[in-house]
Amino acid sequence: MQALTVLAQHPAGVVKIKDIAAEEKLPEKFLEAILLDLKRARFVVSLRGAHGGYQLNRPPKKISLGEVLRRIDGPLAPFEDAESLRRRVSTDPKHRPLFRVLLDVRNATARILDHTSLSDLCCRSRN
Repeated sequence: MQALTVLAQHPAGVVKIKDIAAEEKLPEKFLEAILLDLKRARFVVSLRGAHGGYQLNRPPKKISLGEVLRRIDGPLAPFEDAESLRRRVSTDPKHRPLFRVLLDVRNATARILDHTSLSDLCCRSRN
């Protein structure tokens, strides 16, 4: 998310890995692996050459934090995915209250992350 935030602050330009690494105090090798995953997920594109680097594949306001987290880390639920939690709520009466709470946590998290874009994140960092 740190790399995407840096790229979101340069929407029209290309940013080199070394510049992102320096700004975010991240090891370049670690960042290379992350950017490769983000490229495979089509959040970023890479450009080769002397003026090469990475840039977002879409405008920052069109990329939600929820979308990124799901693609990189999987489901947002703290325990299984939303569908599995719904199934447990309906099939496990003994633990239904716990699964309802976990589903509520997942749904609240999803609402926040799905309605927060990279652009929103950048605006918050300026305040």
